[in-house]
Amino acid sequence: MNVTPETVRRERDWVRARADVIVPLLNETRAHLGDAFEVSVEPVDEAAYLAAVDELFADGDRAVNVAALIGLLRDLDVTDDYPGFVVDELLGRELAAMIAGNQPLRLLAEATFHYADVTTHGTPDDPAGADDLDAALAAGFQTRLPGWPWRETDSPFAVGDS
Repeated sequence: MNVTPETVRRERDWVRARADVIVPLLNETRAHLGDAFEVSVEPVDEAAYLAAVDELFADGDRAVNVAALIGLLRDLDVTDDYPGFVVDELLGRELAAMIAGNQPLRLLAEATFHYADVTTHGTPDDPAGADDLDAALAAGFQTRLPGWPWRETDSPFAVGDS
């Protein structure tokens, strides 16, 4: 794999074009998590998703790594799938975390990836990494984007100078 600026641009465009799949999956994941945690979570619209994609890929140091993980997952296939279960989970979890950002969002995205992955299924013709890629994009962007009540206020644990 050779990752160039054109590769990064191409992967960004692919992620943008995938909005019709990722946004509904992202919102479904938010709804399920909201129910589980008994909280109302704002849905994400396509415009917010596309803006988040552009913001992510504008950070060149992060974008090159995100593009590489996307490329790996898009091409990853394993005969009989199961032996590759660990590698596609590892790559998907890392992609979700990288999209989400720093802690604690990074860890939340990793956990959310596994939740989204359970409910995401590709077709029999898809490579093994395809459903993990969709789950990673949904988990990473749903974590990165606003809408969770706890993120809408300042943390009560912030200590300022007095």
